[in-house]
Amino acid sequence: MSIWDLVCFGVCLAGVVLFLYGANYFDAVVGWAGVSLVIAGVAMEIVLTLLKAVRKKGEKLEVVER
Repeated sequence: MSIWDLVCFGVCLAGVVLFLYGANYFDAVVGWAGVSLVIAGVAMEIVLTLLKAVRKKGEKLEVVER
């Protein structure tokens, strides 16, 4: 697990905590901030995974001589 995976997990976890806090205390701003953090964490993980895949694919291109 890389540091970026832990950051994405932390952002999602903070979002869930804020959402639950906002739901329990009827605070819509905190609840929606939590929802947006969860969405941002998932989107960040998807973007980082795609970047890793593109970099891996770019590194594997080699000229094969016969």
